Amino acid sequence: MTKEQTGSVRFEGVVKKYGEVTALKQLDLSIDPGKLVTLLGPSGCGKTTTLRLIAGLEMATEGRIHIGGEDVTHLTATYRKVSMVFQSYALFPHMTVRENVAYGLTVKSMSKTEAAQKAEDGLELVGLAGFGDRLPSELSGGQQQRVAVARAIVLEPEVLLLDEPLSNLDAKLRRHVREEIRQIQQRLGLTAVYVTHDQEEAMAVSDDIIVMNNAEIAQIGTPSDLYEAPSSAFIADFIGDANLVHCEVENVSKGRATAVMNGQRLSILSGEIPKGPAQMVLRPHALNLGFPDQPGLEGEISYAAYLGKEMQYTVETPVGSLFVIAPVRAKPFAQGDAVSIEIVEAQARLVSA
Repeated sequence: MTKEQTGSVRFEGVVKKYGEVTALKQLDLSIDPGKLVTLLGPSGCGKTTTLRLIAGLEMATEGRIHIGGEDVTHLTATYRKVSMVFQSYALFPHMTVRENVAYGLTVKSMSKTEAAQKAEDGLELVGLAGFGDRLPSELSGGQQQRVAVARAIVLEPEVLLLDEPLSNLDAKLRRHVREEIRQIQQRLGLTAVYVTHDQEEAMAVSDDIIVMNNAEIAQIGTPSDLYEAPSSAFIADFIGDANLVHCEVENVSKGRATAVMNGQRLSILSGEIPKGPAQMVLRPHALNLGFPDQPGLEGEISYAAYLGKEMQYTVETPVGSLFVIAPVRAKPFAQGDAVSIEIVEAQARLVSA
């Protein structure tokens, strides 16, 4: 077997069962060193189980788990070179920030003086130099989460695990803290596995995203791969907003397909799509609204919302309700207005029906 690099993670045929319930079907997975990979999916899809298997908080029912080339399948969390950042921060309220960050080091029998110095270095790394003497209760939610990150990285793990780390923060603070986590991960060259159910968060921080559904992998790819070339209707609907419209593929040639939708023929990048029934993936930005005398799909505005930088519309059409995002115009369309919808063929995709 070839020597694997420090920080790599590999699953070989890993299955996790709880009695008769299969929480994770046979999983083969490889994560390269220095990458931030996100496990994304709806509740109950297996993403948190996968993270806990890497951490050693759960043991595999079948298969093998390797970290940095070492078989850790039967090792508990104590003996794996991983650190976890929890959703709840899990800070000790009676300890100072410095003591919280140093805690894992003192448990590993490092001297208090050395552990305190490493804790200060960790706090400086996450932008909290000078906060060591404070209690967690004296910090904001975002600062507490950064303390949790510092506590994890001072242990110098091969793999950093993050379990829904931003779910307790408000939307604006989530955006700020996720940027900081990503910058720290890149600066240190850490391998990181990040669990979230928030697809925007996953797209913002990830090198690669592993989308899970029904206890198995649905698709792996970069954020742009998943958004621009979804492999299924589930992926198209889960990653970003998408309108899924039934169509018929007439022919496929040189990577493009002629698809018929409501009598309109469109030339679309096809991938592996066969002839016959299919679904057209129409992103909200790939639909241009025009006046009813212009060519396109006929429709009527049933809902209009002004969001400052854009307008959002729901349009009733012969192929169903379509969600459209459009620039703000001097006189926006209003509920009840008749419109035409031009489909931007270059941005449309096809998936199996």
